[in-house]
Amino acid sequence: MGIESYDIIGKVLDINMIQKILPHRYPFLLVDRIVEAEEKRVVGIKNVTINEPFFQGHFPGHPIMPGVLILEAMAQVGGVAALTTKENVGKLAYFLAINNAKFRKPVFPGDTLRIEVDLMKARMGIISTHAVAKVDGVVTTEADMMFAFVNPEQTK
Repeated sequence: MGIESYDIIGKVLDINMIQKILPHRYPFLLVDRIVEAEEKRVVGIKNVTINEPFFQGHFPGHPIMPGVLILEAMAQVGGVAALTTKENVGKLAYFLAINNAKFRKPVFPGDTLRIEVDLMKARMGIISTHAVAKVDGVVTTEADMMFAFVNPEQTK
């Protein structure tokens, strides 16, 4: 990549900067903006629209965002923080574990998900996070997640 690290602390990141950090693309890029970035905490926004392809089948006549995609959006926000560190730039983040996932309220088209991710600990190339997704200040989803980081060349 030629970039050693991104300084995101205190910055708002638009979709163009997010795409420089995350490898995800449509229809699987599930974070629209980073609105807060601290050393161990990142907050992102996902605008949920009826145009999302998954709403065609989940569920016709009663569209709700699939829980696994909310978890993925939470992981992507955490990935923005983790993939901007010097040791992880240019790598891919692989899920190792999802624990204590709770789905408290459904997410509907028109909702704005505010995703708050706290980096809990990093050790030997593994990062643990706690993530909470909210709509209008009400918790919809929360989970503890662990990630490992690999070079793309190692995945072939």
